[in-house]
Amino acid sequence: MSNERQFFDTSGDERVRGFLHEPAVANGDCLILTHGAGADCKALLLVALAECFYLSGWTVLRCDLPFRQERPHGPPPRGSAERDQNGLRAAVASMQRQTPGCIFLGGHSYGGRQASMLAAAKPDLVERLLLLSYPLHPPQRPGELRTAHFPSLQTPALFVQGTKDGFGSIAEIEAALKLISARTELLPVTGAGHELALKKNRAEVAQTIATAFQRFVDYKAA
Repeated sequence: MSNERQFFDTSGDERVRGFLHEPAVANGDCLILTHGAGADCKALLLVALAECFYLSGWTVLRCDLPFRQERPHGPPPRGSAERDQNGLRAAVASMQRQTPGCIFLGGHSYGGRQASMLAAAKPDLVERLLLLSYPLHPPQRPGELRTAHFPSLQTPALFVQGTKDGFGSIAEIEAALKLISARTELLPVTGAGHELALKKNRAEVAQTIATAFQRFVDYKAA
């Protein structure tokens, strides 16, 4: 298990709360990961991902969004998106004080959506996005697309989507990515639903995602 510790930072407008993974030999870069609407930063996929990145020398912060800090269970209340984005911005500022390298931002489902909306509004905030199971639309309501901010997104983003995700099929995600002018890649996870991984394959899926994102980060345009 990685060297993780509970982390609190109350110096900003929003409190940052979570777990910080600090490698003994750090590469200087930091990945911030946050959770979906029904989870928190202890979500097992986030823990597995943090472990993979930590072993590659990355500092990783798994953080709870403000709505989860206010209530331990249940979905985010209506109107919480702006505050949750402010919470992610506070987490980025906190990690900028902690680490000397690049800051990357990622999240599962609702958390990834808030990360992408924040990045669309603040194009220079982070270097890359890792968007896990982006909730393109509510299940069985494909007309209610959550892509209004995609044309404004200038931060390169890796999307990871299960091939059986009811919040957006691979074909639907591929079509939506055409709205984004920044560089994007799509990593399909065969047979996976919205949670992306089960206990039996969680470590394998996490390693596949971590490897793909590190390759995405290292990509140099010709």
